Amino acid sequence: VHTIDAWCQRMLREHAFDSGCLFDEALSADENAVHIEAAQDYWRQQCYPLRGEALDAVLQVWRNVDALIKDMHKLSEQAPPPGSGAGTLADCVRQHVDAHHSAIATLKVGWAQRAQAMQNWLDSQTAPKVCDWDRRSLSPKNYTRWLTALGAWANSTGDSVLDLTGTAKERLTPDGLLAVRKDSAPDITLPGDFQAFADLLDALNALPDPSIALRLHAAAHVQARRIELKQYAGTFGFQDMLERLDQALTGPNGERLRARMIAQHPVALIDEFQDTSPLQYRLFEHLYRTADNDPHTALLLIGDPKQSIYGFRGADIYSYLSARRATEGRHYVLGTNYRSTQALVDAVNHSFARAEERSGAGAFMFRSSDAQADNPLPFVPVAASGRSEQFQTADGAVPALSLVHNLELRSSSDHRQLFAALCAERISTWLNDDQAGFAESGKPLQRLRPADIAVLVRTGKEAQAVRRELRRRGVASVYLSDKDSVFDSGEAQDLLHWLHAVAEPLDVRRLRAGFATRSVGLTLDELLHLATDDDVLDARSEQLRALH
Repeated sequence: VHTIDAWCQRMLREHAFDSGCLFDEALSADENAVHIEAAQDYWRQQCYPLRGEALDAVLQVWRNVDALIKDMHKLSEQAPPPGSGAGTLADCVRQHVDAHHSAIATLKVGWAQRAQAMQNWLDSQTAPKVCDWDRRSLSPKNYTRWLTALGAWANSTGDSVLDLTGTAKERLTPDGLLAVRKDSAPDITLPGDFQAFADLLDALNALPDPSIALRLHAAAHVQARRIELKQYAGTFGFQDMLERLDQALTGPNGERLRARMIAQHPVALIDEFQDTSPLQYRLFEHLYRTADNDPHTALLLIGDPKQSIYGFRGADIYSYLSARRATEGRHYVLGTNYRSTQALVDAVNHSFARAEERSGAGAFMFRSSDAQADNPLPFVPVAASGRSEQFQTADGAVPALSLVHNLELRSSSDHRQLFAALCAERISTWLNDDQAGFAESGKPLQRLRPADIAVLVRTGKEAQAVRRELRRRGVASVYLSDKDSVFDSGEAQDLLHWLHAVAEPLDVRRLRAGFATRSVGLTLDELLHLATDDDVLDARSEQLRALH
């Protein structure tokens, strides 16, 4: 049983000759320093020589070196396309930014006059007291503001964005205009300027963003520099293991390496497959060639696309979909839920089945608009054979799923506060209800405990709001997040003080700091003796020296 990273490391070591890996390299669990140094080197080499408009274009993408470092972290696990690092950054700016300037300038030609023509025509249409248009949706005040902005954009220099609202962009197209024409009005032929405006929007949306080329140029150079720095230091990271094994399997010794690895591991089972990255899936595709369905090997993939929640760690639902296509006809579904109550499973089945039936993309937004097309990510209802107890309160049985909504118009922060208060009040009410608990036939009531309750939130702000409302009601809570760093925890701070004390047992300040941590848990009296009694201090110092 391995993580994919650990398995790749083992394969590289056991097949070092075929994989071309060195024997004396060290695995670095934290490559942050290398990432930073590589990005800083790029900034010095490529950005310092820039001047004028070229520098302005780059600073619109990264306002400083820290922004570059952060951006390169996001791109570190993606291989830049071939040729994206060609030339200098100055060359890249000239090629892509200048082309963008030229394209924008070409699209602006004639639009100051067209905007005025559109204004004149709309004025003539809406001027009569009784007209054929809904003036609430086609207000002269609004369209005058929109067309003034369009004319100002056409007369501006540079490649400024056409600053129009979504409503403006929709209303000034033929479809948008005809949508606000009264039902009783006769058919009308619109001036061609409105169709030209729709074409202009399409052309602007189709323009390639020059920042993409700049980011890819940086990514190619920073990744190459990272490889150099690690080669100099004789280290490699977890991502390197995946990339090296991938390169080895596609290299000159790839077939021999594959044959040896397959002989060693003819069967592989990957759990939580929906959380794999494209590179991880490509490795196993190289090895087991799932579409071939070779009877001498087996690659078993276990996953649930509904649980694909680790996109921020590189997981990619499209890897799952690729594997699904490659294994068509060989899918098996766990048709029974053995964890949840019948009521909860019924509620989930009902909710997702309704979403699946709607026209369009289906429950998970992957089905095409063609009703006859296959849905690559269908919802499959399941049966239940799990928990038999029923959650109840003094008011009776509690439904498995309840929806709470409030239709009063509020700001997002006010809504967040309101629903955090409703959530906390519900929890507090349950905890103070001596009849709240889990009832099962033939067994005593299992009272509800705080540990039985979890509140799922989407953001840290929501978590803070709920915790604040819980505190007001005297209910303690713990916030758990995959995005939090363990190094920011109180335990990590305690451990750091303790390790400093063990490392330097004769340093009195470090000794007292280490023993004063909550994790060690000395009482106030014991800490007082440590501060005032030399014999106690010497004994603790001896203890640290032994641990050292």
